[in-house]
Amino acid sequence: MMSEEVLDELSALSVIYCRTNEFELLEDSAERGFVYSINTEIETAEKNTPLSLIFRLSPEYPHTPPEVSVCSRSLSRRQCEELRERIRDKAHILRSRPMIHELILWLQQNFSELTATADHLQNQNTVASKGPTVDDLWTALLRLDHMRSKAKYIKLIEKWTSELGLTGRLYMGKTILILLQGGRKSIKEYIHLQRTAKVDVDSSGKRCKEKMMSVLCEIPLSSDYKRIPTFEVKEALSSEDLKKEFDEVGSLKLYQEFVSSLL
Repeated sequence: MMSEEVLDELSALSVIYCRTNEFELLEDSAERGFVYSINTEIETAEKNTPLSLIFRLSPEYPHTPPEVSVCSRSLSRRQCEELRERIRDKAHILRSRPMIHELILWLQQNFSELTATADHLQNQNTVASKGPTVDDLWTALLRLDHMRSKAKYIKLIEKWTSELGLTGRLYMGKTILILLQGGRKSIKEYIHLQRTAKVDVDSSGKRCKEKMMSVLCEIPLSSDYKRIPTFEVKEALSSEDLKKEFDEVGSLKLYQEFVSSLL
């Protein structure tokens, strides 16, 4: 049985989105919860983008975030998927209170940035699918200052490295490091995303950009370094463990030049 506050939210949404076909209740079930669609337009400086959102609310909502579907004739499939993932991430932050209208307002405020991120990833996927040449292989070492929303931050890093065809390691310890290998354009795109996308949350729980990341090195992958076949996360590392990890992937030289002085 849905709570009174969830029923109040449903009523408010039907009033806010009151134009023809703007709001539609698709399912009302005591066992499965609510399913409804909201058809709206996102206004930006460039244009208005029609957007169809379907929210599936389980009986445990809002303690369990809603499932979301995103569709638009003006957006690519990649853009719709990226919007859906980012809405879900935001919903997890807002859980425990009715959130649908707040999610839509947040989407309107951040729409240009969210779709631009999806465009960058789609362009890089096209390049990465062809595979870098030997001469185009690079390695980069990044340092992060902190992670407040650790699980979501790590998930986003794994998502980007997978989509950009990058391998390497995320080292979690007193010092947080990201070691990347792959095509030079893919590495540059990763660094661009890391600097410009909202990857973490601030002290108030609001999504924020990574303002304190530093690029320790960004160099061609020479014969001095081994190829790393996968991207993996290594957690709870001591200083000695970190040195061993760099040695195991054939990057001890990077550790000696750029990491040892940080510890």
